[in-house]
Amino acid sequence: MAWIMLGEAELDAGDARAGEAAARRALALQPGHPEALARLGRAQWMQQQRREAADSLRAAAANAPHHPGIAVWLGHVLEDIGAAEEAADAYARAHALAPDEPQIAAYLLAWRRKLCDWRDLDALARQVRDAVAQGRAMVEPFAFLSEDSSAAEQLRCARLRATALARAVRPLPPAPTRGDTGAVGVGFLSNGFGAHPTGLLTVALFEALHAETTRTPHALETHLFALNRDDGSLVRQRLQAATRLHDVAGLPHAQVAQRIRAAGIDVLFDLRGWGGGGAPEVLAMRPAPVQVNWLAYPGTSGAPWIDHVLADAFVLPDVLAAGFSERVLRLPRCFQPTDTARAIPPPPSRAACGLPDTGVVFCCFNNSYKLNPHSMARALAVLRAVPGSVLWLLSGPGRADARLQAFAQAQGVAPERLVFMAKQPHAEYLARLQHADLFLDTEPYNAHTTASDALWAGCPVLTRPGETFAARVAGSLNHHLGMPSMNVDSDAAFVARAVELGRDPQALAALRAELAQCRRDSGLFDMGGFARDFAAAIRTMLA
Repeated sequence: MAWIMLGEAELDAGDARAGEAAARRALALQPGHPEALARLGRAQWMQQQRREAADSLRAAAANAPHHPGIAVWLGHVLEDIGAAEEAADAYARAHALAPDEPQIAAYLLAWRRKLCDWRDLDALARQVRDAVAQGRAMVEPFAFLSEDSSAAEQLRCARLRATALARAVRPLPPAPTRGDTGAVGVGFLSNGFGAHPTGLLTVALFEALHAETTRTPHALETHLFALNRDDGSLVRQRLQAATRLHDVAGLPHAQVAQRIRAAGIDVLFDLRGWGGGGAPEVLAMRPAPVQVNWLAYPGTSGAPWIDHVLADAFVLPDVLAAGFSERVLRLPRCFQPTDTARAIPPPPSRAACGLPDTGVVFCCFNNSYKLNPHSMARALAVLRAVPGSVLWLLSGPGRADARLQAFAQAQGVAPERLVFMAKQPHAEYLARLQHADLFLDTEPYNAHTTASDALWAGCPVLTRPGETFAARVAGSLNHHLGMPSMNVDSDAAFVARAVELGRDPQALAALRAELAQCRRDSGLFDMGGFARDFAAAIRTMLA
């Protein structure tokens, strides 16, 4: 047990190799011990050895069939290897073993949302929200964003998670005072520096900041601290050319924090937050004097080690500020940058995309966990009113597609009117987007990167802005694009607007022409202007 507990401590500190070594010492003393196998599986998972991790955790679960925690960890690993339905079974088994444990209920709820398996959805959601309200559960804040919760509830959820983490992390000593070098060290911590939504959103901004620094020497020194290894993508190459990129993948949290401290970072941006795959433990160590929540996590960190949240006046209006633990700083434009250097290849044929030769193509390429019964019922109401139309969706894990088709049939829509697209390389995805006539958004968690992609490819986005940050991102994009008519205030208005456009080809063509004009004329896709505003915001934070 001493080796098992040492392994646990090493893993919590982010040292997967030391955790694996401790787990193997335990297994040498008692082969097949389920707790040791579970730590070994977790260590293998942290080192990207997904199949080996699944084998270790399957063995642990077989040796301790009544252990809910091991079943949860098995579920996590099965998610990653694509065993979607088996992962759902593991979470369901854990919940059956510990039905009153809200954290396990939250894992089951989040994964069922991804699988579009809406059994017991309301009961699970009520259990999780009640536990957060009572302060009884350290629920993952990212998954909680998909619940129909208020900004105040999201703050409570994030604070519970941050408080537990703060107890386990020892901050670094205060940083020594730096001399006035004239340069400002700006750092960004993420696991998405590559062909990933974070890399795609930020690469053109970093290039613009680099160009600005070239014109104004010693203005900003931009450092990326990459928690993910080099994926060989063009985006990664562009990021390396525009910044000082530090590969910190696989390092223990304390070493990552020391690397940030050693680089002399004045302002550190957390580009992952509670989104999974990040390193909130590193931020909790306070490696930089000013730390900022921006871009990747659309909500409050609830964390005392995060000083600012960078947003804009639409996505985070004054009325929502009370739901944020951070000091709110707003850009004069949409808070979300994008890659404006992307070329859009010619589209393949409609037939090659699985689309009918004629008819309006509504689309929603949001992740499957956002496609809840409310949003899908609203989209299907549009299909019923626009003959010959189809709804183009991103294919989900496991049997998600079949479940959505069954839901459509129950709502009086032929299942074949749902068309699914497998995940594509980004350029091919943008090419296919040109066949989409109108993007139908979801709520309470709406389109973020997918909305930006659609607008860039010429597809208008219809959204109903909500009462949380995550529910207002698509609305912010439309607002700053200069197309406020695509932000509606009710489900009835959403359906009416979509049906109106779907039945009137001339109105739809005029809307797409308006989008093309706004894309050229608005500041939404002006990354040079964004870079200047961003640099000004950094100096405001320092001041």
